[in-house]
Amino acid sequence: MSLSNELAKQRNRGAADRTLMAWIRTCLSLISFGFGLDKILGAIKRSRLGESAHVDLSVRLVAIGFVLIGILAMAASTRQHRLNLRQIKRDDYFYTDQFSITTATATALIMIGAVALVLLIQGAQTG
Repeated sequence: MSLSNELAKQRNRGAADRTLMAWIRTCLSLISFGFGLDKILGAIKRSRLGESAHVDLSVRLVAIGFVLIGILAMAASTRQHRLNLRQIKRDDYFYTDQFSITTATATALIMIGAVALVLLIQGAQTG
């Protein structure tokens, strides 16, 4: 165990912690956006039409998608952080390719965007 090796582990631990904090901010944004989308549009509908606060199913599905992506990404990033810390503690640590939560989240957001686009197009055709 050399001092340079221990300092490298300390830097890697700090980088892993900063990465987890970035995931926390991203996931909190996704969850908040999904929740807010549903609530804000419900309030607008209620104030304009005097109706109940029920939002269209299409909006609710998109909002649920954002919240679900935020929850799943947070769970995956927390798990990956714990695995990274376990690897860093080992003396025989070496880098290995890992599942990319970033790519999975981006793919899920592309799918949510595609669903939202389809729902908007359908709404424009019927409206």
